[in-house]
Amino acid sequence: MILDVAIPLLNGIEAARQIRKAWPEARLLFLTMHADPLYLREALQAGALGYLLKSSAAEELHAAVRSALKGETYLTEAIPWQVRDTLSTPTGRMARSTSLTDRQKEVLQLLAEGRSNKEIAAVLGVSVKTVEFHRGQIMRTLGVHTTAELTRFAVRMGLVGH
Repeated sequence: MILDVAIPLLNGIEAARQIRKAWPEARLLFLTMHADPLYLREALQAGALGYLLKSSAAEELHAAVRSALKGETYLTEAIPWQVRDTLSTPTGRMARSTSLTDRQKEVLQLLAEGRSNKEIAAVLGVSVKTVEFHRGQIMRTLGVHTTAELTRFAVRMGLVGH
């Protein structure tokens, strides 16, 4: 399956997690414009076998698909070695993002999309109080204090587009 990082409501990384949970033998590739190490790390942790940038897809897609079908990992040549090196060294907020629950990531994504607490509650089928609770937990976990900071972090995580 070929996924993108930024898709509405359920981002590609969360979709990958759900696909892997329901269908563990699925072979997942990401084809995206995001070269940020956070996106790459999250995609690989979600079970992706390949990560390609749209700018190099024409040249690399066939090789990435072949690698994935063999169960091998394929990382685009367009990702600098410095970014590849960050994969083995989680630091700061990047590492803390992995401690967010799936529900907290859903709330974070909807917040970053500009949804109100009431709208988020309706989308997720929970109470407004539950949304407020998750929002507070997310802010404490990430060490942020404003909605703007939450939104910037969500963009860096690939939960919403730029």
